[in-house]
Amino acid sequence: MRALDLVIIAIFLVGMPLLGILIGGRQKSGNDYFVGEGRISWWVACLSVVSAETSTLTVLSVPTVAYLATPEAGGMTYLSLAIGYICGRVVVAFVLLPRYVAGNLVTAYAFLGKRFGGGLQGTASVTFLLTRLLADGLRLFATAIPVKVVLAAYGVDVGYWTIVAVLGLAMVLYSFFGGVRAVVWVDAIQMLWYVLGAVVVIWALSGSLPDGWFGGAVDAGKFQLLDFSANPLTGQYAVVAAVVGGAVLSMASHGSDQLIVQRLQATNDLRASQKAIIASGVVVFLQFALFLFIGVLLWAFYRGADPVEELGLNNNDELFANYIVNELPSGFSGFVIAGILAAALSSSLGALASSTVTDVYERIIGRELSARDRLRQGRLWTVIWAGLLIVFAGFFASFATSSDPIVVQGLSITGYTYGALLGAFLLGLIVKKARQVDAIIAFVATVVVMAFVILGVKFDKATGSLVGIDFSKATDTTVALAFPWYTLLGVLITLVVGGLLSLRHSTPDPRAAESSAPPERAQEAA
Repeated sequence: MRALDLVIIAIFLVGMPLLGILIGGRQKSGNDYFVGEGRISWWVACLSVVSAETSTLTVLSVPTVAYLATPEAGGMTYLSLAIGYICGRVVVAFVLLPRYVAGNLVTAYAFLGKRFGGGLQGTASVTFLLTRLLADGLRLFATAIPVKVVLAAYGVDVGYWTIVAVLGLAMVLYSFFGGVRAVVWVDAIQMLWYVLGAVVVIWALSGSLPDGWFGGAVDAGKFQLLDFSANPLTGQYAVVAAVVGGAVLSMASHGSDQLIVQRLQATNDLRASQKAIIASGVVVFLQFALFLFIGVLLWAFYRGADPVEELGLNNNDELFANYIVNELPSGFSGFVIAGILAAALSSSLGALASSTVTDVYERIIGRELSARDRLRQGRLWTVIWAGLLIVFAGFFASFATSSDPIVVQGLSITGYTYGALLGAFLLGLIVKKARQVDAIIAFVATVVVMAFVILGVKFDKATGSLVGIDFSKATDTTVALAFPWYTLLGVLITLVVGGLLSLRHSTPDPRAAESSAPPERAQEAA
């Protein structure tokens, strides 16, 4: 009977790339390949943004967050982050997006090039490339978890390297041939697929829960939404940390990360991109709630058993995959696993390629490429980045026993650089005297300081007071700064350092006048 699941998964892995190639059509230029010539509807871009940012980390790991939540922390407090996400997107929609869309820029970092110069544009782009390589390598590895579980159910032992190589090949096909138009449309379809898969899981779980499960879940705090008791410095989902930190994190991810900005630039006009980004915040909130609810149902189904000690899993993030493979009926299991694969195949390759070609390669050779050469280089770098993602995903397999949910690990990776990226944009908009050298020094200083803070600063787990500097892993008595604060702290460091350095200059930077002028509304695509 399980053979049906494998057939469904195989059809999906072959069908989605082919569908993307068909939708993408023939690419005629670099702009067509990278931004789709502005022919994507806002609602398609909205679904694509949601698919790109939540991916497998949400599908697999967010249920684990609710499952492992304690009565003190609460099972739905992760939604506090989503509240902040909505607030941050509103700011991006009206402050940063006009400068990208109306300015007809290929990448977000082209704005930094106009404001400061090519040096900072290249620095920001390389930082994005490295951060995205780590984050998406982790995401690709996360997708390999349920695949390995389902193959093990058939007695087939396949290594993570083999699995991520096959997934990477499927992802690169439609990105290579279809460009951003294929990526955005396939993202939208795949997002609907895995959400429908989540509904199937809820339907299956609802018929197999013990009596009184709802009251038990309420008593265990599984439906608690806001956490006012946790220390705001160390509590990851404390209200202040989650809402404020989540808002700034969303401003960085949706205003300075080319993965998201590229999808928004592919819309018809500025108003369409604004609708897409704000609507995506609401959709993300609902999606988080959906997968957190699954985590609560799994808690009731397994009666709160420890995933590793009592259920015999390799790590906590295998919990959801274990249920899908071993408990769902044949056919439904394959459909849901295909949905998880859909979440992973939301491709970042186009964003990586566009930033590499326009922000780095063209700067190195000292000239802009022709439309045909830009298309050729875009496809070449799509393949190169696919290979690098596969390699990094394989390396992450070495950390498969980590006790932290994968979604937390993924968000922590961005903490090193997101503050510097967003801070550079805000420095250019707010501090008119700041020059390129000031911005680059502030950018590098922020990354170094944030690495020191994330890896070394420890707080007492019980009192929340600062313990000191300790570069060893957190223990039962110590904890690091909560990850929602990483981006905000990084932004403040960039603004303070860049602002102080700008005091050396007596007059505003001539570049500031052009880049900070109110942008004209983009014309609608013909």
